Amino acid sequence: MVLANIISAFGLAGAAGLNAYIPLLIVAVLGRLDVLQLSQPFDTLESWPVIGALVVLGIIEFVADKVPGVDHVNDVIQTFVRPAAGAILFAANTGVVSGLDPAIGLICGLILALSVHATKAAARPVVNGATMGIGAPFVSTAEDILAAVGSLLAIFSPVLFVIFAIGLGYVAYRMIRKARSLRRPKANPLTASPS
Repeated sequence: MVLANIISAFGLAGAAGLNAYIPLLIVAVLGRLDVLQLSQPFDTLESWPVIGALVVLGIIEFVADKVPGVDHVNDVIQTFVRPAAGAILFAANTGVVSGLDPAIGLICGLILALSVHATKAAARPVVNGATMGIGAPFVSTAEDILAAVGSLLAIFSPVLFVIFAIGLGYVAYRMIRKARSLRRPKANPLTASPS
């Protein structure tokens, strides 16, 4: 149970680095439906005003993140929001672990969400430049799907989440290797010296 909560905390904080509002909204709705039991002060997420605000903010981010140029402004704004969401989600899930200082949970969630967000924010201009902006809505939609699937797996099946995360890591590794090999200058067979 403790290990599952810690895995859930990592999964939700990582998902918040992609989209702050999707994991927060999932946790809020599941808490409202009594699927999750949120302790104080995190049970505030279950209130209708908070759920309504998360829906509105989620829609704004969903639209803004699909528009090239606007997505960059959104990423700058979200530099503060996503780590805060990750900190809240991490602390909420590790709060049931006895003996763990809540500040440690907040710091871990903040660092994890900020790391994921920084990676996303650094990759987006490259995607926009390489695709002349056409790739922005597709990449953003994929990030939203990953945030939703990752959040649900982290909550309902932490073991599957670990497999999911390893798979994503492997795909990212392969994509980075492929991108590096494409950027590497090819040796010209006419000018290459024999070995």
